[in-house]
Amino acid sequence: MHVNKVHAVFTIARVAKDLGEDEDWLWDVANGMDTEDGVIWVYGIGDDQVMAFTDFGIENLMERKRSAEALWIVCAES
Repeated sequence: MHVNKVHAVFTIARVAKDLGEDEDWLWDVANGMDTEDGVIWVYGIGDDQVMAFTDFGIENLMERKRSAEALWIVCAES
């Protein structure tokens, strides 16, 4: 029997606040992440939905964030 080890997820708004980043920019960074990367969608009533991350997803997001920042610096220097 498979037991899911995810006990909590964090919304993109919470992660952005914790990282001191703009939520819209972080959304762009997270675009393209899949379930395997630790991102899930949480659905509410009607069309209400929000991107959320497992602990593993936050680690992946932070790596993508560092890569995006490095790319931005390289492009700005060109």
